[in-house]
Amino acid sequence: MQQFLIIAAAHFLALLSPGPDFFLIARTSLSMGWRVATGACLGIAAANGVFIVAAFGGTAVLRADSSLFVFLQLAGSGYLLYLAYLFIRHAGASALIGGPPPRGKDEIEMPGRAAAAWRRAARMGFLSGILNPKNALFYASLAAMLTGPHASAGWKTLYGIWMFGAVLAWDVLVAVAVGNEAVLRRFTRALPWLERLSGIFLLLLALGVVVIVAG
Repeated sequence: MQQFLIIAAAHFLALLSPGPDFFLIARTSLSMGWRVATGACLGIAAANGVFIVAAFGGTAVLRADSSLFVFLQLAGSGYLLYLAYLFIRHAGASALIGGPPPRGKDEIEMPGRAAAAWRRAARMGFLSGILNPKNALFYASLAAMLTGPHASAGWKTLYGIWMFGAVLAWDVLVAVAVGNEAVLRRFTRALPWLERLSGIFLLLLALGVVVIVAG
């Protein structure tokens, strides 16, 4: 359970740092409303699901003592170190205020148009997530850290369900909250510290894996 909590926490902290997916959700919510933005949220979550299945399924054929598995662990640690550097180095550099003003909501009030806008947002969300190579590398790095009983098919399924649910829930929360200017301003003020803490946590996690592999 301890390993699950550590990996789940690392995954959730990575969600807190705004990236292309975050800004797509924010822009969609601001321009067309949060209901349409949930389409983008589902598309992004589906793309993450593809990477989760690929990453966790790919390591199923690797033995914990194999050279390839050790290489994946070290490569994953290197990527987490890189993420940690980016989080700490660029903490507070993301501009969340000043996006496009709400517009076009009257154009999607009709059910047919709203459904079409939702589907278009879902496609955009999926493309945003599936074309982001960082997603594939991140999930591969997390999957490579599973050892012992946590490398079983049951645990991998639990990890996959948790990560997919966490991505979808967080993105929907962002879509709903981003339209509230007060919430957005508070999040912007806290963002630098969230990014620094996330970077430190990912740094410690990566170093911990290196120590385990070296030992």
